[in-house]
Order: sequence, then C-alpha cells, then structure tokens
Amino acid sequence: MYSDLEGKVVIVTGGATGIGRAICERFGKEKAKVVINYHSERESTKDIISAIEAAGGQATSLKGDVRSEDDIKKLVAHAAETFGSVDVMVNNAGVENEVPSHELSLDDWHRVIETNLTGQFLGSREAIRYMLEHNIKGSIINMSSVHEIIPWPHFVHYAASKGGVKLMSQTLALEYAPKGIRVNNIAPGAIDTPINAEKFADPEKKKGVIDLIPLGYIGKPEEIAACAVWLASSEASYVTGLTLFADGGMTKYPGFQAGRG
Repeated sequence: MYSDLEGKVVIVTGGATGIGRAICERFGKEKAKVVINYHSERESTKDIISAIEAAGGQATSLKGDVRSEDDIKKLVAHAAETFGSVDVMVNNAGVENEVPSHELSLDDWHRVIETNLTGQFLGSREAIRYMLEHNIKGSIINMSSVHEIIPWPHFVHYAASKGGVKLMSQTLALEYAPKGIRVNNIAPGAIDTPINAEKFADPEKKKGVIDLIPLGYIGKPEEIAACAVWLASSEASYVTGLTLFADGGMTKYPGFQAGRG
C-alpha cells in the first residue's frame, strides 16, 4: 500500500473493463479519488464505484471518447470540479483488431491510431496543462504494450500506435521533468482480459501464447494495476521516461530459453 496516494485525484481512461477496471479498483484500495472514463459500459462503472467506496476511496464516472478533444477537456474539468485536482492521469483506453496489412482499411488504421496514440496524447496534454496551471508535480501513466518493441504481423496499426506511445512518453518526460511532472509507460504482455477471452478460451491458442512467456502463465489485470500505483506513488519519485514491461519475460527472446538458438 502507498499511503501518499490517499486523497490523490486519479483519472483512468477506458476504466470500465479489463486492465482499466483493475487500475481503478486498485487506486480505490489506496483510498484515492478515482475518475472513471468509459465509452459505452456505463453499468460496469456502478460496480466499480461501489468497490472503490467500499475500500475507502471515492469515485465518479464520465462517458467520453478519448479521440475527442472536447471529451478529454470535459473529463479533466469534471475531475477538477468534483474532487478539486488532477494528480494522476492514466491513459489506458485502447483498441485492436487483426487484419493482414495489405487488407487494412484506412478507416481501421485511423480508428486504432486515433484511440491508442492520439487519445493518449490528448489525455497527457490536458493533464499536463492542468498540472502546470496549478503547480502540481503530477504523474502521467500511458498504457503501451510489448508491441512497442516486438513487431506483430496483422496488427501493424496497433504496433505503430504503441511505438508512437513510447517516444511520445519519453519526449513528454524530458520536456516536463523540470516542472516535476513524471511521464511513464506500462507495457503489458499477454493479460487475461475480455479483449483476449475468445483467444484464451481455445486451449491450443492459449498454449501458443504461454509458450512465448518465460514465467509460464497469462498475466492478470491486477498485476498491471500494481505497476500503475507504484509509478504514481512517491516510491517512484525518481522514475520518469520509463517503459515498465510487465510481460512475464515475453520481451526477453523466450525462444532462446534452455540454451536454444
């Protein structure tokens, strides 16, 4: 537990399901004040708010599309008006879909890039603007992926977006370090979330994924949430511009385990 997070105001985009939900609930356990952004899962946010309040935190929710500049501005304003500050911004919302690159439509390209990269830029920018205006030494946490460094055929738009998130975050970290604003990435590997449920329901496909993970199991959303609260806490006060890989070793060339290669 991180006592310095108690009472801090935390915005989480894409906070209604999967990793986002786990992050919201973990910040609730830290007794933070959580603003849950959701796109369409309004009913889920009621349960999350109840869980956060039961843990001693506070919470509110707001519908919005992270691709919309107006929606992101409203989200930051809602956090400030409801809880009086913005201390932590977690840009978690993201999408993906599998398409051979030569068949990828421009609409699909734009949808993924605008959600995963532009959405994280807008969230970062608006949070930084608020922090600068109110002299807050805050924390920005962007959700990247192992595919910021691992190529992924059939997901060229997703890999491009996450590669962009990496350098965007590093650039923002360098630019705003003199103001005490820290910017970091979390890069999950294979995580047991609704977006992966169909794939992991197939034993053969699941085994194929596990074979790529040196630790030998699919990660849990709560394990990513643990990374988020650490990065937001004072325990990580000297950490900025980092990509924290939470991937069970997936980025460590698992094919070379046991001396192979």
